[in-house]
Amino acid sequence: MPAIEKGSTVLVTGANGFIATHIVDQLLRLGYKVRGTVRTQEKGKWVQEYFDNKYGKGNLDLVVVPAMEVKGAFDEAVKGCQGVVHVASNVSFSKNPNDVIPSVLAGVTHTLEAADKEPSVKRFVFTSSSTAATMPTPNKEFTIDESSWNQFSIDKAWADPPYTEVDRAWNVYGASKAQGEQAVWKYIKERNPHFECNTVLPNANFGPILDKSQDASTAGWIRDVFTKGLAPQLEQIPPQWFINVRDTALLHIAALIDADIKNERIFAFAEPYNWNSIFAAMRKARPDAKVPEDLKDNSKDLSKVLPKARAEEILRKNFGQDGFIGLEESVRQNIENL
Repeated sequence: MPAIEKGSTVLVTGANGFIATHIVDQLLRLGYKVRGTVRTQEKGKWVQEYFDNKYGKGNLDLVVVPAMEVKGAFDEAVKGCQGVVHVASNVSFSKNPNDVIPSVLAGVTHTLEAADKEPSVKRFVFTSSSTAATMPTPNKEFTIDESSWNQFSIDKAWADPPYTEVDRAWNVYGASKAQGEQAVWKYIKERNPHFECNTVLPNANFGPILDKSQDASTAGWIRDVFTKGLAPQLEQIPPQWFINVRDTALLHIAALIDADIKNERIFAFAEPYNWNSIFAAMRKARPDAKVPEDLKDNSKDLSKVLPKARAEEILRKNFGQDGFIGLEESVRQNIENL
């Protein structure tokens, strides 16, 4: 028996985001109803139209929550929901931690409080990030496990101003994810709410972009390289792990519905990549396309992700899937409509 019943309603915050839209897609495909939050009606317009056309009207209900920083922001949205997936975050990539981290922590707290006040809620899932555990460190062998936290970015983010360092924005983002997830587990430990909680830590997400107007997050890197070439700011992004966004969505769904998954950090890491492996996948998918030449720097992510096997087990058990979707297929999906 699933932990939450098919046909019940799941709240998905930030429902117009790249990962969130795939979570919505998989929930609707599996027979759940979704209530999604967006910051403005305009941001939700294409989302509503897309899923109404795909699954019929009445399965997705979008509500406007202008600011997750406001206490009680999600109190109305969560009413009657059996599950909550908190995906919304601050992705402004400001170099000033005071512009990012407090709003993330407030959003975490307010979503948890709303779920705690709603008796119908049985499951809570938080979208964390690989950067909550570590920052990419090419050509260095190290191990990532369930106890890994990105203290490096927390220290860098909260270092004294001026906030001008080139990598400050990435460390502020990483710190927001690390401290946001830590806040989730602190709340669970101290408040002992009536619902079960899990977190999902995805790395760079590639794969299908549902709408061309969408801010496609890391999938936008692949789209932009294919259509515009490798810009200097993208070339500076270090090699790391990736995951297909559909696998990320399915791991969220499993964290919601699998009664055996409790108090887990699920590491959504499929395999490492670098730009040369991306280029090779592009050439295979579109032999006639103009793809950038390989970089001389062939640095690689050498980290070992111990919880990867657990995530693969979850995909097999819940969806009959034999491991993660690979890089070649993910890149093909990413550029298939371009």
